[in-house]
Amino acid sequence: MDTYKRKELLVGALMLGAGLFYLFLTINLPRKGFIDASTVPYVLSIGLCLLGVLQLLAATKATQPASDPDGDADSSAATPPDYPTVFKTLGLIAVYVALLQKVGFPIMTVLYLYAQFIVITPREQKVNHLTYIVIAVVTSALIFFTFRQGFDLMLPTGFLKI
Repeated sequence: MDTYKRKELLVGALMLGAGLFYLFLTINLPRKGFIDASTVPYVLSIGLCLLGVLQLLAATKATQPASDPDGDADSSAATPPDYPTVFKTLGLIAVYVALLQKVGFPIMTVLYLYAQFIVITPREQKVNHLTYIVIAVVTSALIFFTFRQGFDLMLPTGFLKI
């Protein structure tokens, strides 16, 4: 068995193991109903197990690609790491967490997503402000109302008092 296939099998086994471990931890969570705070951990753990199984199945049929994905040292040298984007993202996360309680989830999430979209937009591409704002507002509202109405969990509203 070649090293490529071994690496793929190892990744699949690790994913499946992590999924099963997470599922074991999730089973110990208290349940209040069909949909409650433990629903998302169940979905994530089952999804991780499924991905692990799919990775194992794909690895059993895997053949060595024409170019080794781990041997692409030339391509990583051609595109240097973008450290400013990483630092901007970490700064945005820090501001988001610091202001979440005071300002509230809906507003801070809209602002964070909009700013993050701008940060991760490639320099060659034009920033589409209207699209970014619409996506940020819709996503924030969907998440807020899903947690509020669907999971009956309160997210910080800040000064909105919703």
